[in-house]
Amino acid sequence: MKPWLFKWLIHLYPPYLGTGIRITRLAGDYSHLRVEMPLRFYNRNYVGTHFGGSLYAMVDPFYMLMLIQLLGRDYVVWDRSARIDFVAPGRGRVAADFHLPPETVAEIRARTADGEKYLPTFTVDVRDGEGGLVARAAKELYIRRRRPPH
Repeated sequence: MKPWLFKWLIHLYPPYLGTGIRITRLAGDYSHLRVEMPLRFYNRNYVGTHFGGSLYAMVDPFYMLMLIQLLGRDYVVWDRSARIDFVAPGRGRVAADFHLPPETVAEIRARTADGEKYLPTFTVDVRDGEGGLVARAAKELYIRRRRPPH
């Protein structure tokens, strides 16, 4: 999928449209993606900071979606589990950067070459405008080469 179309579809996805989550950078090869979310009245919690569900939503699908694009149709990629630790209150604009360097993609291909599943865990930090850590999420993915049709 073309990166511009990917961004456009994500921006129209109702949970992201409703929280103000936007992709602000996307490498043409899907190796890097940055999402940002401003603090607005519709995504803040009772105490005036970012709602935890919105913080999680901004990091939820991106490693899976990036790997689907990087690995292609010969692979099955699913989210398997997730964990998020809220470290500090999120105030103002927050951002998360996702990186999948070529070495990581090569390792995935090597570990799944025989058709076995691979369960890597990727972490991503949500940071405020000053670079302070707001939350850290860990995503375990299920990755396997598709079996050829008989």
